[in-house]
Amino acid sequence: MWIGWIEFDIRLGDVHSLKEKRSIVRPIVAELQRRFALAAAETDSVDLYRRAGIGGSLVSIDRHHVIEVLDSVERFMADRPEIELLSAHRHLSSSDDDEQDELPFG
Repeated sequence: MWIGWIEFDIRLGDVHSLKEKRSIVRPIVAELQRRFALAAAETDSVDLYRRAGIGGSLVSIDRHHVIEVLDSVERFMADRPEIELLSAHRHLSSSDDDEQDELPFG
């Protein structure tokens, strides 16, 4: 079994309140869940209105599938015009503890 997860640090554009932030972040999280069948959530900077952390994870029997999905998720986030993607960090792990990979950004 392969487990992959990705974390994004994003900056939001012209946002002046947590309510405005939620109106941007919630649809992104929902779209990640719907489009890529990920477990996704806002994971960091919840009290800051111009920054957000969004994370997603998935499990698969196929390592290649996990990498393809994480690549697609990263492209999806990079193409969002309402956010600036500051960083993305990935991790890939096997249920066999001997096989773990750090996946580079980009």
